[in-house]
Amino acid sequence: MIEVKNLTKKYGSNTVLKGLNFTIESGKIYGFLGPNGAGKSTTMNILTGCLAPTDGAVLINGHDILEEPLPAKKSIGYLPEQPPLYQDMTPWEYLTFVAEAKGVKSSDIAYQVEDVMRRTNITSMQDRLIKHLSKGYKQRVGIAQALLGKPDVIILDEPTVGLDPKQITEIRDLIIELGTDHTVILSSHILSEISAVCDHVMIISAGELVASDTLDNIRRNYVTENLINITAKCSFDKLSEILTSINGVIRFEAMLLPGDEEINDVKIEIEENLDLRETIFKAFADAKVALLRLTDSSISLEEVFLKLTEIKADETNEDDDFEEYESDEDYEEDTDYDDNNNDDNDDEDGDDDYTPLFKSNN
Repeated sequence: MIEVKNLTKKYGSNTVLKGLNFTIESGKIYGFLGPNGAGKSTTMNILTGCLAPTDGAVLINGHDILEEPLPAKKSIGYLPEQPPLYQDMTPWEYLTFVAEAKGVKSSDIAYQVEDVMRRTNITSMQDRLIKHLSKGYKQRVGIAQALLGKPDVIILDEPTVGLDPKQITEIRDLIIELGTDHTVILSSHILSEISAVCDHVMIISAGELVASDTLDNIRRNYVTENLINITAKCSFDKLSEILTSINGVIRFEAMLLPGDEEINDVKIEIEENLDLRETIFKAFADAKVALLRLTDSSISLEEVFLKLTEIKADETNEDDDFEEYESDEDYEEDTDYDDNNNDDNDDEDGDDDYTPLFKSNN
C-alpha cells in the first residue's frame, strides 16, 4: 500500500527526518504519534506530496510520489489540521468543486458528493454556508472532501482538535467506520484517541521511528517494566518485611492514604516475565495482613509514549534540537531561529532532588 524508504528531510543544517523506513498495509487504522518537533507533520506532508524529501522515496500503490505524482495522489485523501474549506460556499458547492478538481467523472460527481455527505452525516447541512457551520461539521466537511475520488488511503492530521466531547466521539466513530473500507493514517496528540481507534501504532521521536507495532506488542516488547499495585492495611515496616522476603520483587513505592496511617497504596516492580500476584497474596495472608486491593498494572499508551520518546531524547545530542518547518522557505525566513536554545531551568542534579519511598531486596 505505502512504502517509505530511507526518508530524510533537512532544513539547512538541521535534519528533521533521519532515514525513516516503514510500510503501511491495507485495511488497518494506523496511529502516528510524536512529540512536537519530532518530524510528524513533515512526514505527513511528504506522504501526501505537499513537500519533497531531501532523500529517500515514498511509494503509494507502487507509484513514486515524486516520479508519478498523479497516480500516487489519486490513492490518497488528505485532511490537514486546518481543513482547506471555502467559507462562502455550501458543503454541496464545495464538495462538487473538489470532486471536479480531483478529476472525478462528471457523471459520477453528484453520486459521490451525496455518498460522502451521507457517510459523514452532513446531508442536513448541505445548503448552509460553511462559515456558519460548527467546528464539528466543518471537520466532517473536511473528511468528506478527503473521501472524494474513492482513495485507498485516508490521512487525517489532528481531526478532533478543538471539538467538544460529543463531537470527538462522533468523529472517532466515523474514523472506525472509515477503517472498514479504507486504510486510515491518524495523527493525533490525544493518546487515548489513538488507543481507542487504531490497530497499529507508529511512534516517531527526533526524526526516527522508535516503535511500530500493535499497542499490545509495544507494551510487551518495548517497555519491560512489570508492575503490580496493592493496597495493604499495615505499617510501612511490616509492608517492607513482607515484600523484601519475596524473590522477584525489585523494588516498591508506598504512599499512605489520607486519613489513615496504616493503609498504604503500593506500586511493586517485579522481574520481567514473572507473575507474582498469587505469591504476594499468600505472603500477606500468612502474615495476617489484609490486602484491600491487588491488581497488575497495565501500562498506558501515555506511559509507553513518554518512555520511548525519553529514551530517544536521551540518545540524541542536545545540539540536534530543532523546530519542524513545513517548507525550506519557512526555514530560511525564520529569523527568530536560535541555535543556542539553552534551558536555564534545568536542574543540574537531574533527578537527585526526588527520592521515592522504596525498599529493595537487592
